[in-house]
Amino acid sequence: MAFAQNSRSGLSYIEEETFGTTPAGNFITLPFNTHSLNISKDRVQGNEIQPDRITRVDRHGNKQAGGDIVVDLRDGDFDAFLESAMFGTWDDSPVGLPDVLTVGTTLKTFTIEDAANDITQYRLFTGMGVSSMAVSLAPNQMVTTTFTMVGSDGSISGTGKTLTAASTNQPFDSYSGDLSIGNVAAASASAIVTGLDFTINNSLSPTFVVGSDATPQLEYGMAMVEGTMSAYFEDADLVNRFLNETESELIVSVNDPTAANEYTFNFPRIKINGADVPVGGQTGSRIVQMPFVAIYDATEGTNFFINRPDST
Repeated sequence: MAFAQNSRSGLSYIEEETFGTTPAGNFITLPFNTHSLNISKDRVQGNEIQPDRITRVDRHGNKQAGGDIVVDLRDGDFDAFLESAMFGTWDDSPVGLPDVLTVGTTLKTFTIEDAANDITQYRLFTGMGVSSMAVSLAPNQMVTTTFTMVGSDGSISGTGKTLTAASTNQPFDSYSGDLSIGNVAAASASAIVTGLDFTINNSLSPTFVVGSDATPQLEYGMAMVEGTMSAYFEDADLVNRFLNETESELIVSVNDPTAANEYTFNFPRIKINGADVPVGGQTGSRIVQMPFVAIYDATEGTNFFINRPDST
């Protein structure tokens, strides 16, 4: 008897035109590190009292799909998932300038296949949207990104989908890029940052109705963009940005070793909401920990946007 092995697993997707409906066509292979996609069901129990104290009724109730997909971010392969996280579409005009993706209002969903290739079993998840996207940048690691998915339904089959291969692009790392922070519209270079983690959260949730155990649509909230930046404590500048409630601009670029595939995360107007400077022991440098929130910038018309290389 063979057991499914992690190393023989695959993940692929196709964009849905209608929520929860898998369209015809090839699925696109999705490079990934780990995932926790699954189907869950609520339990519905009877409420009657029995003199022997034994429950008679226990049924399955509402169901939904969901889980995390953890990846090393790279050029091209995750652009559709970035669109889903941003509720937007890449704008590739004008020609010759980087494409831009801003926060929008249109939900994009996928059908995702989880393949256990060695035992030819394939789980299919429908109506899957990016509820939140968390990005982590730190020295000596790839740019790790977690897409937290929420969806509607799922099934399992012994027949897999026809696949289109992923690109051969290399992952982004923490060395092939840059970071700058400064006053709004005046960011200046900085080389003292030791880590940056940020999240865009859409708060996707199923909308259950009478007559169906699967949601007919997903509801969502505001696009909340928050993060935490850590930096060496070398002067008062970053601390004063918190103390004086100075609104700032933060720009972070990442790239791969080819230096030809730069993606830039732009926070045109952030507010730093803390500046802790703990002492961690007898050795080591002191680090400033700065949580921040991105808020609407009238000039850019958004609180967060992403640039990629021109695709035209």
